[in-house]
Amino acid sequence: MSAISTSSRVVIVSLLVSLLVLTLVEADETVNNNPEQTSLLKKIDCGGACSARCRLSSRPHLCKRACGTCCQRCSCVPPGTAGNLETCPCYATLTTHGGRRKCP
Repeated sequence: MSAISTSSRVVIVSLLVSLLVLTLVEADETVNNNPEQTSLLKKIDCGGACSARCRLSSRPHLCKRACGTCCQRCSCVPPGTAGNLETCPCYATLTTHGGRRKCP
């Protein structure tokens, strides 16, 4: 009787391990195929984003240079020509050596 009991336990444990492995594989595929995550990892067009951000600036070349540096570091530029810094927290927190905001 104990031999049947042991073999039953082995079969049950094998099934449970198989289910666990299948669940982990399925979860991994879900995470790796998530289009929202892959779009976040892509680099943006900093030149185009900064041109739009700096189009009304009184010093467009300086604005685009500073914006480009911030964009390269943060991979984002807030929409519009000013403000909207809450959409890109990294961009909003970069400062110069003097403690002033670096990004236009």
